[in-house]
Amino acid sequence: MKAIRRFTVRPVLPEPLGPLSDLARNLRWSWHTPTRDLFEAVDPEGWRAADRDPVRLLGAVSAGRLAELAADRDFLARLAAAAADLDAYLHGERWYQRRDAGLGGPADEAAGGAEGELPAAVAYFSPEFGITAALPQYSGGLGILAGDHLKAASDLGAPLIGVGLLYRHGYFRQSLSRDGWQQETYPVLDPHELPLTQLRDPDGTPALVELALPAGRVLRARVWQAQVGRVPLLLLDSDVEENGPTEREVTDRLYGGGSEHRLLQEMLLGIGGVRAVRAYCRLTGHAEPEVFHTNEGHAGFLGLERIRELMAADAEGAGFEAALEAVRAGTVFTTHTPVPAGIDRFDRDLVARHFGEDGELPGVDVERVLGLGLETYQGGDPHLFNMAVMGLRLAGRANGVSTLHGAVSREMFAALWPGFDADEVPITSVTNGVHAPTWVAPEVAALGAGKIGADRAEQALSVGGSARWDAVAEIPDEDVWRVRQELRGQLVEEVRGRLRTSWRQRGAAAAELGWIDSVLDPDVLTIGFARRVPSYKRLTLMLRDRERLTRLLLDPERPVQIVVAGKAHPADDGGKRLIQELVRFADDPRVRERIVFLPDYGMGMAQKLYPGCDVWLNNPLRPLEACGTSGMKAALNGCLNLSVLDGWWDEWYEPDFGWAIPTADGSAAADENRRDELEANALYELIENRIAPRFYDRGGDGAGLPDRWIEMVRRTLVTLGPKVLAGRMVREYVERLYVPAALAHRRLDPKAAAELAAWKYRVRTLWPYVSVDHVEASSAGPAGGSAELGATLSLRVGVGLGELRPEDVEVQAVAGRVGSDDAIADAQVFPLKPAGGPDGEGRWVFDGPLALDRTGPFGYTVRVLPAHPLLSHGADLGLVALPADAAGEHAGVLLR
Repeated sequence: MKAIRRFTVRPVLPEPLGPLSDLARNLRWSWHTPTRDLFEAVDPEGWRAADRDPVRLLGAVSAGRLAELAADRDFLARLAAAAADLDAYLHGERWYQRRDAGLGGPADEAAGGAEGELPAAVAYFSPEFGITAALPQYSGGLGILAGDHLKAASDLGAPLIGVGLLYRHGYFRQSLSRDGWQQETYPVLDPHELPLTQLRDPDGTPALVELALPAGRVLRARVWQAQVGRVPLLLLDSDVEENGPTEREVTDRLYGGGSEHRLLQEMLLGIGGVRAVRAYCRLTGHAEPEVFHTNEGHAGFLGLERIRELMAADAEGAGFEAALEAVRAGTVFTTHTPVPAGIDRFDRDLVARHFGEDGELPGVDVERVLGLGLETYQGGDPHLFNMAVMGLRLAGRANGVSTLHGAVSREMFAALWPGFDADEVPITSVTNGVHAPTWVAPEVAALGAGKIGADRAEQALSVGGSARWDAVAEIPDEDVWRVRQELRGQLVEEVRGRLRTSWRQRGAAAAELGWIDSVLDPDVLTIGFARRVPSYKRLTLMLRDRERLTRLLLDPERPVQIVVAGKAHPADDGGKRLIQELVRFADDPRVRERIVFLPDYGMGMAQKLYPGCDVWLNNPLRPLEACGTSGMKAALNGCLNLSVLDGWWDEWYEPDFGWAIPTADGSAAADENRRDELEANALYELIENRIAPRFYDRGGDGAGLPDRWIEMVRRTLVTLGPKVLAGRMVREYVERLYVPAALAHRRLDPKAAAELAAWKYRVRTLWPYVSVDHVEASSAGPAGGSAELGATLSLRVGVGLGELRPEDVEVQAVAGRVGSDDAIADAQVFPLKPAGGPDGEGRWVFDGPLALDRTGPFGYTVRVLPAHPLLSHGADLGLVALPADAAGEHAGVLLR
């Protein structure tokens, strides 16, 4: 018989144990080992049964055990110390507060004076957040990155407010059928059983946000709050009684449903999220955000809500364009997508219906809304509304998530800035990082703490600092190897337990599973591969030559074992077939003790997998891996990377601490089968001839240690450790993006925003009359002639501006090396100054020097850009005027 209603009865803790509730409700426990150890001491067996979730633990512990603990002086002393430590963490001065006080750094130097204060608050929007397995609101790398961003911001003291959705079924739980086909289940999550509290109005009723939908419907959502250290995370939940059946299901599943379902999710995240932030700040007194950070395009509608707010609040009736300028100034957009197919795109009519007269955002013309997202550029589909395009058009600053991904993004979105080369597209990059206190095994952290002390080790993991990481070089080889062996042994036990559970779910009887006790060997070279399973990540590349792989696995002297995990999207049958192919190979009795597939990959599994592997494998199609942070987490545990040069590995790879899988180029890259064959062979060669020999070479000193391997582990920790930290990443966001965005936000008050909007309208209207009419160089020979290194050309340019003035533009010489097609590479920009005019034909003269600072084929051109003190970059308007023949008479000078 089933219950007709479900609710949670919370325990009443004895007064001396009251601080346990505060410790459980602040998710800092998920990365703070002493607090986790305290909860384990409450009830070790219950802790394991509760999957290491303090809220579940406290809901299940017996009253008798609580009474024992309330009288246990040693436990109460530990509890008091943990509570005091949390209080100091929450209220003490940290990096952000010291930086804001003016203790140096790029943010202060760039801003100067009182105006250089850091943002009072930053709102960080993401469709998913991976904080802990106890709050399963993530599917993969995007969510884990968002969770690490919040945790690092907390460690640094940065005043972020996280905003997302609360999915009642999360993503999905993965299991396998007997024949290896992925199966999905969606367990119901009760918010009352999660580490969450409801945001409530002063009268105690739950705070609600509302969105207007077509046909008079209303979408309502409650706001739940998770406390991530110092950072509040607001999660909107539409499963409330005030909604109709369709509206209640809006937040049912992460990345589920059809097109309209996804649109409603993204409207609730963006528009409802802004309203939730306003309610939270009003009810708690938290500072209002000066900067809004959109983590991928899913939350892009937040900009529309902020435009509506400004238009409604301005008594003088600020127009759409002025409000747009003010919103853009304080918005940061991060793209994680390296391919157009990964971007959410909606039918034009669907968006128009939801933002029409009886939909959301009254007072905002639907054509203005559509204009922000429609693919009206060359090569786009003007009937589709593109969420990434809207994100870019609504953001004053944008970035990719690795240096290579930044370049890929500039190419992918170059059509939005016609007339500019891809390398001038205003998308920078901030390479992702990972939150070391979450992902570093306690045994690895203890190695560092033993060398530099617990406090300095904690600082090294959360804030960084190469000097602290350099201390790893002093740790004895035998200590490094002992920890690596211990972690590999723990992984073997974890794998056997999970594999046994998986086979029971697949229908096997216990009597069939005796072989699992021999799966994996704690002394064998262990390779890990775990990630989502889209086709470009090539889960099955390792199976390209199965006989060769089998020989590697079963080599009598230098065997290899592989642990694989990953989920395919429920609608991706191609990905499911890849999993089935891998599972069927791993089921073969010949190799099943050397290769395993573990279903239901998540944070809990990952925290054992990364530390326990010796090598982390990544073989995507280059350059389709935006960053690939799983390899960073492995590296922080002394695991060596074996990867295609893509994402972060392309940026930081060195032979001292890992291996690069060669990639096919030219015609071989175009032939999919040939490409995979070449790259798989390169992978086998590296494992067989370089990786396995180094792992099993135990040196000649008699100690039985793989000296060269240990040195690579040490170099991984010393060199990569400070680079791959989320603390480094968040500091870069603060200094390079949040501070400039906050300053721009402050400068664009309603009057300034209106003036900038009017100026842009005027420039766009008059730009067709701008022209480069004449270019002459006074101290060089004709095009194709010679000039000497170190010489200077004096350029004189005649420019037609129509009704614009010289202060409305910047005239530039752009120079650099040229190829056979006269394209300029490694360009340098030389601004030219007004020198007179207008003449009788309305032309202005600009002049200036052009330094010839490199040898070889050299060329230049001249261009005119709009210029205004409040523009974030020269390509802001996407307008440029070039000579009629940019490669013509005055375009090139040859140096020898």
